[in-house]
Amino acid sequence: MLSMEPLGLDSVMLDEVRAYLRVDADMDDSALAAAILAAIGHAEQFTRQALLRRAGTEIVTAGSGWQVLQTLPVHAITNVTGIPADGASFALASSAWELKLSSQGEAYFRVLQPGSAGRVEISMIAGLATDWASLPESLRLGLLRLAGYFYNNRDSASDAGPPAAALALLQPWRRIRVA
Repeated sequence: MLSMEPLGLDSVMLDEVRAYLRVDADMDDSALAAAILAAIGHAEQFTRQALLRRAGTEIVTAGSGWQVLQTLPVHAITNVTGIPADGASFALASSAWELKLSSQGEAYFRVLQPGSAGRVEISMIAGLATDWASLPESLRLGLLRLAGYFYNNRDSASDAGPPAAALALLQPWRRIRVA
């Protein structure tokens, strides 16, 4: 199970969306905020990556084999907690687990000494960019186009789905896993 911290909306992000959509200052901010957050959520689902860096947790089995975490790209593991079938959760010492990070941000994790844990909760920091301004330009443009689509089609009954141009800008960032 994967859980990421909710995204915060900063003024740089909102100002760029407002300028891109040609919306007057402070007009319709809540709808713009909802549109950009929806665009980021949609893009994260499509690319299978956390786009903006933030904290998250993932729960995996405490088996001894290597497991690939769902979250991409992982920058750091901040805590590992053992979850037993019965009783209270407990912190696993750093010597009780092992992590390998690839240059692509894939995290390979295994538990060496689970104790009584049947599962573990891994707390991490993950995301492609530290903030909106540091996102690659093509990715940001794809997000702006998606935000424009969501903003302009809020109540459209004839919704045909996101524009192909926006998805084309996201496509190079899409990560596919072969099982």
